Amino acid sequence: MTPPLAIPSKSPRAVAASLSPSSSQTLHDRLRKRDSFSTIRQPKVLHPVDNEDLKLLILENISQDAVRAFQAQGFHVDHYKKALSEDELVDKISQYHAIGIRSKTKITERVINAAPKLLVIGCFCIGTNQVDLVTAGKAGIPVFNSPFSNSRSVAELVVSEMIALSRQLVERSHEMRQGIWNKQSKGCWEVRGKTLGIVGYGHIGSQLSVLAEALGMRVIFYDVINIMPLGSARQVDTLPTLLAEADFVTLHVPELPETINMIGRQELAQMKEGSYLINNARGRVVDIPALIEALQSNHLAGAAIDVYPQEPGSNGAPFDDQVNAWSSTLRSLPNVILTPHIGGSTEEAQRMIGEEVSLALSRYLNYGSTLGAVNFPEVDLRAITAEQGNHVRVCHVHSNQPGVLKQVNEVLSPYNVEKQYSDSKGDVAYLLADIADVSPQDVNKLREMIKHTSANILTRLLA
Repeated sequence: MTPPLAIPSKSPRAVAASLSPSSSQTLHDRLRKRDSFSTIRQPKVLHPVDNEDLKLLILENISQDAVRAFQAQGFHVDHYKKALSEDELVDKISQYHAIGIRSKTKITERVINAAPKLLVIGCFCIGTNQVDLVTAGKAGIPVFNSPFSNSRSVAELVVSEMIALSRQLVERSHEMRQGIWNKQSKGCWEVRGKTLGIVGYGHIGSQLSVLAEALGMRVIFYDVINIMPLGSARQVDTLPTLLAEADFVTLHVPELPETINMIGRQELAQMKEGSYLINNARGRVVDIPALIEALQSNHLAGAAIDVYPQEPGSNGAPFDDQVNAWSSTLRSLPNVILTPHIGGSTEEAQRMIGEEVSLALSRYLNYGSTLGAVNFPEVDLRAITAEQGNHVRVCHVHSNQPGVLKQVNEVLSPYNVEKQYSDSKGDVAYLLADIADVSPQDVNKLREMIKHTSANILTRLLA
């Protein structure tokens, strides 16, 4: 066997997250040696220069793992199991630098205007329509979510609902609880050989596609963009085509102006007689009164609904006609599965969501990184290393207008700018810059000079 090549190197030089070369060893030797990793430069832990303790408000019983992760970094965390109303938030939020919510808490323009210290919002869920994203962005507040972590949980719920609907399991279970024995096969079907129509072939829809094919189902899907299907799934050109072919129609779309009531009276009439509708997406995607009519007329054989236009704010609260005017009618219909927005409510999903969103919030608070923000320019820089003790990171949110970088760079001109990156999204732009050789006496002066530039929205310095 040919011996490995010795790779010559120049003078040793440590690079962030890289091994320091040594000319006396081959590449293979260096990779085998565990102690060679001691030369990796460790990132410096950054802190706001004003030294104010960061306070986080965590609502809606978000994962305790996320709470502990924040506390381990020295953040002060106030944790509540329930959602807060707009008035309650307005009263509380002025003292907090970050807030974590799920789907029930609404971060409105009024709430944002009452939050002068707020730096970041974390949505510990998929959706972000509960946050006024435009107002948050203009206030210099990035919003993070977890678009993928509960995909498997939702996909599995849909599979269980298809089987439960096709076998009328909810009705049989309800009858047994009432002491009624009613063994029957009429109107009960296997899902094998049936057609599943998926509206929205994203992370949830594509995972569901694979699971459904494993059950022997035929899968078609509709999406506004052309997507490579998994397995034997087939994309159809129009929503009416899908509705006419599918035995089960399941929705996996965000709430946007064009998706509100996308399944209304006309679309329900286009569905096959005896088919089933499943909505685990967003509450306003389906016209519920029209769905009730389709169920009452027996055009549809059943439905499963997990999300609603208006939802109670806490566990134990009534789901009645004061929440939605049609609630009691919907609850009375046979072969209708109603669940309280539990699509992503599994231990696995909540743990992964907690990890993902808490990491995103921590990276922004500690390092200024906005990777993954839904309403904000995505900007990141490699870490300042622990050896670079006199380096300062400038995090500058500003209006997206000409001349800003010129003003900022004039302020930074007396210093060595080691790295800098800027990007914009709509009316908001974001600049990260690492400055070397900044004395403690200059830090506050530097921050104040940048804050007083004409387009400033928010300026933070981390050191």
